[in-house]
Amino acid sequence: MISRYVYGQPLETGAVVMTIPKSSQEISILHMQRQKEFLTLSCQMDDEDIVYGLGEQVRGINKRGFTYISYATDDPNHTENKHSLYAGHNFLILSRKKQPSFGIFIDYPGKVIFNVGETKRNELHISAGSDCTVYIIEGECLTDIARQFRELTGRSYIAPKWAFGYQQSRWGYQCEDDIRRVVDGYHSRKIPLDAVYLDIDYMDHFKDFTIDNDRFPDFSGFTDSMKNQGVHLVPIIDAGVKIEKDYPVYEEGVQNNYFCKDEDGRDFVGAVWPGKSHFPDFFNSRARAWFGHKYKWLMDQGIEGFWNDMNEPALFYSEKRLERIMDEILTMKNENLDLHSFYQLTGKIDSLSNNPDDHKSFYHDFDGIKVRHDKVHNLYGFYMTKAASEAFDQIAPDKRTLLFSRSSYIGMHRYGGIWTGDNASWWSHLLLSIQQMPALNLCGILYTGSDIGGFGCDATPDLMLRWLEFGIFTPLMRNHAALGTREQEVYQFEQLEDYRNIIRIRYGLLPYIYSEYMKSALNNEMYFRPLAFDFPQDSHAARVEDQLMVGESIMIAPIYTQNATGRYVYLPEDMLMVRMKSLEDKIYRVMQTGHHYIDAALNEVVFFVRKNHMLPLAVLNDDIRSTADLQLLHNVISQRKDAQEITAEDVMHTAASIYEWIGYAQDYAEYTLYDDDGISKNYTPQQKWIKVVKSKESLNVCIS
Repeated sequence: MISRYVYGQPLETGAVVMTIPKSSQEISILHMQRQKEFLTLSCQMDDEDIVYGLGEQVRGINKRGFTYISYATDDPNHTENKHSLYAGHNFLILSRKKQPSFGIFIDYPGKVIFNVGETKRNELHISAGSDCTVYIIEGECLTDIARQFRELTGRSYIAPKWAFGYQQSRWGYQCEDDIRRVVDGYHSRKIPLDAVYLDIDYMDHFKDFTIDNDRFPDFSGFTDSMKNQGVHLVPIIDAGVKIEKDYPVYEEGVQNNYFCKDEDGRDFVGAVWPGKSHFPDFFNSRARAWFGHKYKWLMDQGIEGFWNDMNEPALFYSEKRLERIMDEILTMKNENLDLHSFYQLTGKIDSLSNNPDDHKSFYHDFDGIKVRHDKVHNLYGFYMTKAASEAFDQIAPDKRTLLFSRSSYIGMHRYGGIWTGDNASWWSHLLLSIQQMPALNLCGILYTGSDIGGFGCDATPDLMLRWLEFGIFTPLMRNHAALGTREQEVYQFEQLEDYRNIIRIRYGLLPYIYSEYMKSALNNEMYFRPLAFDFPQDSHAARVEDQLMVGESIMIAPIYTQNATGRYVYLPEDMLMVRMKSLEDKIYRVMQTGHHYIDAALNEVVFFVRKNHMLPLAVLNDDIRSTADLQLLHNVISQRKDAQEITAEDVMHTAASIYEWIGYAQDYAEYTLYDDDGISKNYTPQQKWIKVVKSKESLNVCIS
């Protein structure tokens, strides 16, 4: 059951897709106080209560004990003391034992503060602007509450199948030759690769929708040559538009009033990579359509995927703040800077970037409603991604386009995925990535992952291996590194065979990963889940912070500490342990319910299959280069002229030849496999469902 409470005159954010009638009563589950500027909601928590959700945030799966602030922030240092990251995901579930559990979504696009027992351990306090909408979701169990919320906010974005392959990125690939070397580095070593990313250096002086012709003299030809090798190029698009005469995007934006305005009605001036810039007003539907159709210029040159960045929006400085700070610094020129005045000087400089006061200095035209930016700050990245997605629906209506963003808000999951931003090559960030995945899935964001190996700092070989061993399960599997860090393409490390084997395991698991992703998206379910969602009666499972359910059949327990050769694992039920050094080198062992210490060498992938469950593992040849080379069920059946009349026996023969089935059947195990062409959006007519039932005696396959 979903209840909707409206306070003041909230803006229509676009977060929800269902029409829920406004409740005529006050919230009974929470205590509410409404003041002129703020709305506060609070309730008591028992010691054993657990708080799930809040999407992209720091700390553990259980969010108790800290204050989280939803206010999208360009801050690459994701340490435990940070209250905000790049997104605003205002949804949580309070899981309670003595009282019914419930979910709460605060639909307010400005700053929202969640004090989850930091001030007082057993008190939850939520503070938002006074003009907001509150949704309370009650259900039979955690999965029911999660499913209702997903239905409220709409079906998750579905990426093309190639976007589930392994992907390589680095800020610092300067030209065609750099990318060719990367592709050759993978292909010559027989390591699969589906995409290489273009960071800001592909552009002409960091201008959106331009190409540096010296570095890429024949961009469309280069794009085609890469696709002929199974590799997609994925360029970055930033939010800031450079102020430059005769630059068409700038000129059109100024002429048509498509940019955000300052308090005096002039185009707001801030700075990002290209220096002084204007910012498209994505809240204006005309501006949104204009900017979205700019992507067509790159799509016409063969591009089939994009990542939107710097869209909190990031501000190196605002023009007015820079002028004021420079004047203040000049007055200190001849001073003897002591302790206090020195830090006053550095504080002035530090205040230039991403200053919240700057967010109060520019405005949006929300289709006729003038609104100050800080009141809708968390929506900016959402609406930038919506602009692209809406344009893709017109430019290529029947084709999936890869799209994900750095900043987001609840509801953006309908238009694209996210990556978790500029993490670092720290073991703690590997753990953070593990713990963020179910929280993001709970908020509807299924196509997601973190920069494998870490974006900042230098990745060590053992960290890269362990991160890959987790990353093979994330839908977005992208290795990404910053300029000036160690080159961390996997072929740069010793013991290359270990890295190659792990990435090949990803491609072997891809039929399962894709099938489970699609079922999660189409059925409003979670691909990643905390153990408690599957084992609600197990009090110990509810306390596990570093193991996840992945799809219906798999539980993972990644290793995330340096020099570890194993770890303790809790099994909520009897499970089959699968130990893999390669697709060919596998060991199986049935493990009993309870606590175990599991050895796991640095080059081993270990996961667990649930009792009476199973999964497909693709049989790969040695020359596979990308997802296009996978022998998947849909591809094989589609090649047959009599595909419409294929029999269950034909399907069974096909499935047996291209998949190895891993299962744990005390009596029988069954699995329903989803597969499709991976390109079109017409999922239902073209879907291929098969049900596989495995007993102790036989394996049976039938069309569902």
